[in-house]
Amino acid sequence: MDDVTHLQSGGVSLVLVHSDSALPAVAYWGRAFEADDATLADVVAASRSPRATSEPDAPRMTGIVPEAHQGWFGPTGVVTSRAGRTQFAAYTASAVTRSARSLTAVGRDAAADVAVELRVELTATGVVRARATLRNTGADELAVHGADLVWPIPARATELLDFTGRHAQERRPQRLPLVDGTHLREQRRGRTGPDAATLLFAGVPGFDEGAGEVWGVHLGWSGNQRVWAHRTNGGRGWLGAGELLEPEEISLAAGEAYETPWTYLAYGDGLDDASARIHEMLRARTTHPAVGRPVTLNTWEAVYFDHALTPLLELADLAADIGVERFVLDDGWFSGRRHDRAGLGDWFVDRDVWPDGLTPLVERVRERGMQFGLWFEPEMVNPDSDLARTHPEWILGPATRNPPLARNQLVLNIGDPDAFAYIAERIVDVVTTYRVDFIKWDHNRDLVEPVDRASGRGGVHRQTWAAYRLMAHVREACPWVEIESCSAGGGRIDLGVVEYVDRFWTSDSNDPIERQRIQRGTSMLMPPELLGAHVGAAAAHTSGRVAPLALRAITALVGSFGLEWDVREADSAERAELVGWIAEVKRLRPLVERGRLHRLATLEPVVAQQIVAADRGHAIVTLAALDSLTHIPGAPVRLRGLDPAARYEVVRVLPDGADDPSGRRAQPEWWLERTTWSGAVLMEIGLPMPAFRPFEAGLIELAQA
Repeated sequence: MDDVTHLQSGGVSLVLVHSDSALPAVAYWGRAFEADDATLADVVAASRSPRATSEPDAPRMTGIVPEAHQGWFGPTGVVTSRAGRTQFAAYTASAVTRSARSLTAVGRDAAADVAVELRVELTATGVVRARATLRNTGADELAVHGADLVWPIPARATELLDFTGRHAQERRPQRLPLVDGTHLREQRRGRTGPDAATLLFAGVPGFDEGAGEVWGVHLGWSGNQRVWAHRTNGGRGWLGAGELLEPEEISLAAGEAYETPWTYLAYGDGLDDASARIHEMLRARTTHPAVGRPVTLNTWEAVYFDHALTPLLELADLAADIGVERFVLDDGWFSGRRHDRAGLGDWFVDRDVWPDGLTPLVERVRERGMQFGLWFEPEMVNPDSDLARTHPEWILGPATRNPPLARNQLVLNIGDPDAFAYIAERIVDVVTTYRVDFIKWDHNRDLVEPVDRASGRGGVHRQTWAAYRLMAHVREACPWVEIESCSAGGGRIDLGVVEYVDRFWTSDSNDPIERQRIQRGTSMLMPPELLGAHVGAAAAHTSGRVAPLALRAITALVGSFGLEWDVREADSAERAELVGWIAEVKRLRPLVERGRLHRLATLEPVVAQQIVAADRGHAIVTLAALDSLTHIPGAPVRLRGLDPAARYEVVRVLPDGADDPSGRRAQPEWWLERTTWSGAVLMEIGLPMPAFRPFEAGLIELAQA
């Protein structure tokens, strides 16, 4: 007889069906509802598909762990083999434990000698997450070829949205219909990748940020992965995800187990609603960064490899003068590192450049009241390095040759215990010697031909877990240190690595036009305070596009604010304006780092977003014109998340010293002076659009009057 479990939290309901003869299946996942036993029985009955021609005579529900004997014809779920023989497991549940927001079921196929433990949780914010653990209960080795978990979506979800991208243009959205068959996003780069799906949403026709039911899936994993949507020829829709494994990559000896990454699922009425559930889940962690993310200056685009004490002291002094709170020395400080073709892996301070070590710079940074940060790339190595010459067996690649170079680098196999121990010792030694507060942890290349030389097996799974362990080891040895995940920009941003880092470098592009798009997509998964957003030079180093300081600062404000700019080159007026913007960043940090993010719709080429405090008493709106407006002044911008019964004082924020060419043109009254508006009017009719020129931006603050 079926047993039904109803988990409810954060405005979401999850109804699971399970029995002695079957692991849990999903009968319902979506908007929360209250239900008695009779209603839950109706939910289960409504979720069962009638028999179709040529399908099994007694239809079975497809479980979260899909099984072939259930009549599952979609992408393969759990696939194992033993001694070259494929196994189609049929699990019977031997134990089920439940709590208010979780269920754990243990199943076993005695004939196949495989046990599986499935854990499903509904977080306080309404995000579902699940993982499975496969254990070899037989005497000989069990090969695991894949373990995707699957989730049904309703028939009305007929449109898909996911993301793609490239270096310096990460997380571009792409939409398409859900048709019969499989929309499969495989990632084989050995890292999450700039072209990762990030989140795959299925939704009702026309869904957008503000409205329309959506169901989204994300795999919390930084290695190879599969994320997919599938519709059967009977019209049933599914979302699924799992680690992508190479043949023989996972082989379990007797008693050994394989644990899948967590699959995360977010439901919402509109993309922003689903996104907010993920943000709130992350913010509820005890390890989540406290409010007040430090204003950071990173030296990369200021000096690149041209390290010398005197100019860096000048830069540090100027950074402190304008309000910077963390000074980060990027690539170029270690042995032989005068360019990107040598030195990577030799983590010793270069005494030719730093005869007294980093101490003079670190002491000046601390004297000026700033934290000190340092760049590492622990998982990579240059062939021209003492490490690569001494330990070629530590390279991740075929035994008889090296893989192709990328960024003049090879991959260091930190899954090798000796390589792991060496890198861990070097990082901890440097961090403790200089009491480094912050590590920019880079990972600049894909893993091509990632073979463990000792075993001959695929190495991505072990490399990914080793990276997590290495980060955890450094943090345990140096509990004061924060870590930023960087991967050629935003190539490793996911809910796996987020458990080990405090910040992400969102993109190597500091062009604010590109950043507006990149941050909008990336913030669908990560809240603003985890996303490094820096003011670059007027002419962006990646694109060459010139943008005014107001646009650069307003773009970076909705994130973990910083500078990627040699501010010694700024004139006195630019420095004065920058001081003003940094003061506003510090004043607004509590709102930006804990408020709810709304991505607003406009009819013009203007990117608009809004952050609203939990009590709805305070909000900001940012507007950025990416091109010439089609209409002047353009349609009003409808706000969201305000109290319709309240009145709001609306004021444009313009720091002291900021130039204001737009103020000399005809503009809405609120743009020129403080006004008061009804919350209902701001949400239903909207705020009149300023007459922007290309690359102009505005920061608007609202407070209940």
